[in-house]
Amino acid sequence: MIDADLSRMLVIRAFERTLLDLYGRGLLNGTTHTCLGQEYVPVAMEGLLDPADHVFSNHRGHGHYLARFDDPEGLLAEIMGREGAVCAGVGGSQHIRRDRYLSTGVQGESLPVAAGVALHLKRVEPGRLACAYIGDGTFGEGAVYEALNLAALWSLPLLVVVENNGIAQSTPTGEHLAGTIAGRAAAFGLPHELVEGADVDDIRTRLAPLVSGVREGRPAVVEFVTHRLGPHSKGDDTRPAHALGVDWRDKYASPLLDRLEAAAVARIEAVAADVIARPLSRWEA
Repeated sequence: MIDADLSRMLVIRAFERTLLDLYGRGLLNGTTHTCLGQEYVPVAMEGLLDPADHVFSNHRGHGHYLARFDDPEGLLAEIMGREGAVCAGVGGSQHIRRDRYLSTGVQGESLPVAAGVALHLKRVEPGRLACAYIGDGTFGEGAVYEALNLAALWSLPLLVVVENNGIAQSTPTGEHLAGTIAGRAAAFGLPHELVEGADVDDIRTRLAPLVSGVREGRPAVVEFVTHRLGPHSKGDDTRPAHALGVDWRDKYASPLLDRLEAAAVARIEAVAADVIARPLSRWEA
């Protein structure tokens, strides 16, 4: 893995931990959903995407945004409602729009929208794709199947990235999902790739042919078996510590990681101090 990828993963982690700290100190209101433990997924995927591709995120989307834009200042300002916010502070943690990036807190909402965008890309911008991130819990939404059906029927350049962290809010996957995600993709004749490791280089090498196929109109589902190390939201994790899963950080433990992590923490601390001191954002119609 190149240092830039590892640095980006550590910046995302430092950002998420800072959010939880700010909430704990009463400096943030509302709620947030961190991607602690899943940081490598969007970093790996971003290396396979083009800036002109569309990315659709979800409620647990800070890592998706930071992997694409490396803009912790704008994102934190958005969450805190401060000057310099990505969407003037009206989107908050879950509802972000920037260029060809869109996130939503409504489960399953982004997939049919991504299918529609993929249809547009097929007609107007061949070679581009729409990438939609969803979780295992989102397979309880009917809109997911409508979108997969149309993607298969119309050969849309739609890439569905499933972050299967084994738990939907507080319900284990085995208690809310019958069968498998692979089986559901197969029902629509869609290729399915299961990714169980966290090696960014290996992931990109393995998925590159699949992503190329999506660009040519062969929609596909990529399922990452990953681990959510933090709570669903701020403090609602009912799992015992031993059930949280493996941390990708352990794989890369080294003096280099320690240096990069220290730099990431220092960067986010500086960002937080700066954003906290800013005046409130203003909406300009």
